[in-house]
Amino acid sequence: MIIQTVEEITPPKKGFFSRLREGLSKTSATIATGLHNTLLCTSQDLDVVLEELETSLIQADIGVNTVHSMLEDLRVDIQKGKAKIGPDVKNYLKNKIAEILSSGAGAMPMGSAAPFVIMVIGVNGSGKTTTIGKLAAQWSKEGKKVLLAAGDTFRAAAIEQLEIWSERSGTEFVKHSSGADPSAVIYDAIQAAQSRKCDVVLADTAGRLQNNPNLLEELKKVKRVMGKAFQGAPHEVLLVLDSTNGQNAISQAKRFTREIGVTGLVVTKLDGTAKGGTIVQIIQELNLPVRYIGIGEKTEDLREFNPVEYAEALFA
Repeated sequence: MIIQTVEEITPPKKGFFSRLREGLSKTSATIATGLHNTLLCTSQDLDVVLEELETSLIQADIGVNTVHSMLEDLRVDIQKGKAKIGPDVKNYLKNKIAEILSSGAGAMPMGSAAPFVIMVIGVNGSGKTTTIGKLAAQWSKEGKKVLLAAGDTFRAAAIEQLEIWSERSGTEFVKHSSGADPSAVIYDAIQAAQSRKCDVVLADTAGRLQNNPNLLEELKKVKRVMGKAFQGAPHEVLLVLDSTNGQNAISQAKRFTREIGVTGLVVTKLDGTAKGGTIVQIIQELNLPVRYIGIGEKTEDLREFNPVEYAEALFA
């Protein structure tokens, strides 16, 4: 009788890149449909095949302008003999995508400010509060002293959720009662962070729709109050976007950037999305850096954005 150990029975834990590839499998399958046709065609079929490839890339939400530009470059390079129709097309497009993504990659610029104040914004359901909790847990584990500010006072559930994350990660926490003035909460939180010598403040904010004028005015007020509480704050305005929203996520990014002044992005829910190309379009159109991507519910499922890995996963 052979007795298996727990290690032999339990499948090995998958790495982040493997899970990213799985998460983007719907997107990569859409792209693969167009790429498959390039393997079967001749130069005489080029126009037809490029049109089919264009459809696949646009369905992956890479963006019409970006797709047109890439495929026009491909056409010219094929005509000049610098690229070949067939297997080479996959690597050609993958490298183009990686180049675009690299222009929008950048770690959080933690400067000398103490505390480093981060204003986190985004619509309800985007994963905003969860992202704050994950960042708090990661930075706390690295030895940073983190304070969470429950600025989404319109939702009691958001305050409770953030408090749970604070308890899990062993971080400082500041809240007022549900319905309190968000700006007052944030002001008190920054003051507390200074007196407690915290390294980072992560401020949650209300998350109604980006086209709600009252919400936008409230966010502008919160941002102004941050600057009064601590000169130079906020040092980062982090927008959390749900990747499954596709074009609506683009619309959110444009509006929040115009109204509030976004400085960095977190793209969540990449585990199972068919719209994984949204990141490409955001970077190309808005020139905003993607700080982190999320592929699951666990703390380790939020990682710094790696453009080369992401391009590889899109074309897996």
